[in-house]
Amino acid sequence: MNSPASGQHGRARIAVESRSIDCIPDSERHARLADQGPFWFLGNFHFFTLSIGFVGPSLGLSAPWSALAGALGIMFGTLFMALHGAQGPQLGLPQMIQSRAQFGFRGVTLALCATLLVFTGFNVVNVSLIMQGMQAVFGLPPAPTACVAVAAGALLAVCGHDAMHKAFRHALMLALPLYALATLALLAGVGEPALHVRSEPLPGFAWSAFAAQFTIAASYNISYAPYVSDYSRYLPSHTAPRRLIAAIFLGASLSGAWMIGLGAWMAQRLQAGDALAALGRIGTGLFPGADRLLPALAVVAFLPIIALNTYSAALTVLTAADSLGGLRPTRAARIFAIAAISVGILACVLSIQGSGVALLHSFLALLLYFLVPWTAVNLVDYFLVRKGRYAIADFFTPQGIYGAWGWRGICAYLGGFAAMVPFMHIHDATDGHAVFIGWAAQRLGGVDFAWLPGILVAGSLYWGLARNLDLQAEEAARCQPRQDSHPLHPKERTP
Repeated sequence: MNSPASGQHGRARIAVESRSIDCIPDSERHARLADQGPFWFLGNFHFFTLSIGFVGPSLGLSAPWSALAGALGIMFGTLFMALHGAQGPQLGLPQMIQSRAQFGFRGVTLALCATLLVFTGFNVVNVSLIMQGMQAVFGLPPAPTACVAVAAGALLAVCGHDAMHKAFRHALMLALPLYALATLALLAGVGEPALHVRSEPLPGFAWSAFAAQFTIAASYNISYAPYVSDYSRYLPSHTAPRRLIAAIFLGASLSGAWMIGLGAWMAQRLQAGDALAALGRIGTGLFPGADRLLPALAVVAFLPIIALNTYSAALTVLTAADSLGGLRPTRAARIFAIAAISVGILACVLSIQGSGVALLHSFLALLLYFLVPWTAVNLVDYFLVRKGRYAIADFFTPQGIYGAWGWRGICAYLGGFAAMVPFMHIHDATDGHAVFIGWAAQRLGGVDFAWLPGILVAGSLYWGLARNLDLQAEEAARCQPRQDSHPLHPKERTP
């Protein structure tokens, strides 16, 4: 059996996953449903999510309103994320390979560009926040800090699926007591300045700020949609979809709501602008050395998240390479993709200037615009059009039933994106000036609801265009796999 973690030969050695974008056969589906909830709980249980809670107070929204807007946004975004998770065990494929059914073998590169922006962009912001926090707390120079963080994430991503699940379990055991202690300490008033020290009035309520906090929280978990199948594709094919969706939803939404709420209270009560510095400030009031221990543990527990982004980015790059020119899914190809992505991330991090929170705000707002049409098209296709039944062998050839260019998916994506433009409110968070405000957003007082028409238009447009799909021909292709299948298909996979 070709296991995902290649084994031991004599002395113990680091196991490295052998699979990449190929289909996982049933004989290798060794993952457990019980691991999905904790995995996605940690996916949001870190200081990056704390920083999302800073957005509302920075716009004049009080901590309770910020926590409510963040919780509602997280739950809304997690719904889409969790629905994507059901595709992993059903198909045994990375998420973006399955998108060839909607966009075509080569047309999927449109969606790949958006998702690659997600994976690499998140790591640029992640490492920027680490650099900023480590410099504030420990006085560490930014460049070496960035190199260590990126290298650690790359190494874990090279080891692959099993190693990452194991690292997430250990990181959760480290992060849970850390953030529980920080929450209790903040509730007890630890680290809070005296009232006469406050230089600004307490924030209140504004619809535009509430909508901004909701939108950024929603986009944060919608952005996980392209990830989920990458980490659920090793589950057995008979895994109950409802149980899997529930596990992902509860894990990702509970931790996200907790962290955003905690971040909002940190911003208001500690007047914090940096999550790691805020943890250090809380630690100052706990016991000697805690001001350094808490931020250090938070960074260590966060490193698997950098690996998460790097791993999925590598699968996206390999999918694009296969779509445009053909690819053998070797271990060396995956490692090379991880190395190239890591170098690119490091170059971006070292060249970007500005506040990590400002980068976060701007990045997540833009992120939603590119992902919403894709997630609407993908979910409508999976749950309403094809109902989870695909000719998997045809994912791997431009001559298959899905073709080279899926005009229905491409038109629906572009139509959904176009519908969002009047509702967009893009601004540069580093200096606060507006870059673009659509006419509808202007009439709504600057509130950005672009995600709503994006979902409705892209989803309904694809639903309408897909009405004349020949699903009977696709069912015949599904029941009779192609004899000339692509090398990524398990029938042709070589050890």
